[in-house]
Amino acid sequence: MKIAIIGSHGCGKTALAFSLCTELQKRGRRVELVVEMARRSPFPINEATSEAGQLWILHRHIVAELEASVRADAVVCDRSVLDNYAYYCHKFGRRLHLDALIKEWIGTYTLLVKVPLVDEWLIPDGVRSTDRAFQRAIDLLVEDLIVDLAEGRTRILRLEYPFDVRHILAALPLDAHAG
Repeated sequence: MKIAIIGSHGCGKTALAFSLCTELQKRGRRVELVVEMARRSPFPINEATSEAGQLWILHRHIVAELEASVRADAVVCDRSVLDNYAYYCHKFGRRLHLDALIKEWIGTYTLLVKVPLVDEWLIPDGVRSTDRAFQRAIDLLVEDLIVDLAEGRTRILRLEYPFDVRHILAALPLDAHAG
């Protein structure tokens, strides 16, 4: 089982991912968290990103998901290939070969959990942009990519704020609840 928390930056994805990991562990699952790759990138991020940087983030995320799936029966991802691709598209536009990769990889997720923009979560952390227009642009791209590349390929849950992990657990297929 693999669940990805997706959306623009500064929306509470990381906190929600940690809460979900805790709940899954309480239910007897061996859980691995795939963290956000942008914070580890040696390349510029946000509005100053480079094509090489976005490709590094995308491919490192795929590798991290593969590694986590070997160590755990429940993988929780703080982001997915889809929202990583949204940052690429914002600066460089869509590419057919990357559309195909994302579309294929989306099928490996049991559930995509889309979080909305939450004003109080966009705080200066020294890493992510606090430009609300940039945040909104990424959110809109994520929504567009969900429609174009994800719908019909995996389950999608759109959460409302305040977040409740029980809504995520309830959206999982029945066979995902077994430990």
